[in-house]
Amino acid sequence: MPEFDVVGIGLNATDTVILVPHFPAYAGKVAFDEEMLSPGGQVASAMVACSRLGLRTKYIGTVGDDERGRIQLESLQSTGINLDDVQVRKNTPNQTAYIIIDRTTGERTVFWSRPEGLRLQPEEIHARMITCARLLHIDGHDTQAVEKAAKLAREAEMPVTVDVDTIYPGFEGVLPHVTHLVASSEFPVAWTKEKDPLKALGLIQKEYGIPVAAMTLGSYGALARVNGHVYYSPAFVVNCVDTTGAGDVFHGAFCYAVLEGMPMADALDFSNAMAALNCRALGARGGISTSAEAYALMRKAERRIHPDFAHAGITTSA
Repeated sequence: MPEFDVVGIGLNATDTVILVPHFPAYAGKVAFDEEMLSPGGQVASAMVACSRLGLRTKYIGTVGDDERGRIQLESLQSTGINLDDVQVRKNTPNQTAYIIIDRTTGERTVFWSRPEGLRLQPEEIHARMITCARLLHIDGHDTQAVEKAAKLAREAEMPVTVDVDTIYPGFEGVLPHVTHLVASSEFPVAWTKEKDPLKALGLIQKEYGIPVAAMTLGSYGALARVNGHVYYSPAFVVNCVDTTGAGDVFHGAFCYAVLEGMPMADALDFSNAMAALNCRALGARGGISTSAEAYALMRKAERRIHPDFAHAGITTSA
């Protein structure tokens, strides 16, 4: 029996969240309502969601030795996540993001920076770090390191989920080792040059032999291709305060769903519900909820359906 249910390798960041009454026009100026420091980052936040859902969770990554790095470590430690293979890089600031949130919509604009000194190298990844878990979750940063981790996981017959939203040099080496691709809607189009995102997703799935190829659709939910069939899950409507971290929480919930053996339609619904609940509070991890809260939302909430994906040949949950 593996020691952990899920291990994640990828980004963490410490965000400065700035809440404004409305986003100003270009070169404009507006007084902000609130400012706060908030720990986040793609894989780190996904692992917090996994831990919140009761999974035995391990996180592998790097943090700076500044105040933001300390805040990140303390946040992860408070969730009970195993941090034995987290490295603190000396004389290096932690990854930083400045996130401007429009109070009228909850949508955010992000400015970020990650020092090169935080890069994780492939020689720093060892089999014992990966095969101690039942599932590996990665992002696209530090591409050579996550490629090695994904290869080790597949050699151990572990599922590998990936969160990718942009093109990284060398990422074609990662994709053959992925079992569950969960991309942004922009990634398949950018990768294949096929303008139809659903067709583009299918091309990636076929080229790299990925069993499950999915993409998130923001406020319209998510869809996935499995065995030639498309499943579409519309988003759940909530009182949105901040969309920051919604995708990261979706990925954490999706890892949980994979490990629980949920049918794909249920996995997408559950992940959408967890993402929606996180939008009800400020910060990347402000609204991470329990499975019970997710199921309660799934029973009662309205859905927002994307018109392009509500047609014959697609199974739509509603």
